[in-house]
Amino acid sequence: MQNALGARAMYLFNKRGDSGYRIHGTPEWFSIGKAMSSGCIRMMNEHVVDLYERVPLGTVVTVL
Repeated sequence: MQNALGARAMYLFNKRGDSGYRIHGTPEWFSIGKAMSSGCIRMMNEHVVDLYERVPLGTVVTVL
């Protein structure tokens, strides 16, 4: 069974704690760009692995 959050998942926190949103990979690459979740940001696994390695813990994320 493949992990629904793909190869990596970055949990997004706000002032109250865990926001419930994630930046994560997906084994279902064909689902990217479609309304398939409750607001998470899905990426191709190889892209989220690269991002995960570049972004330090505590980085501020702004979602527009």
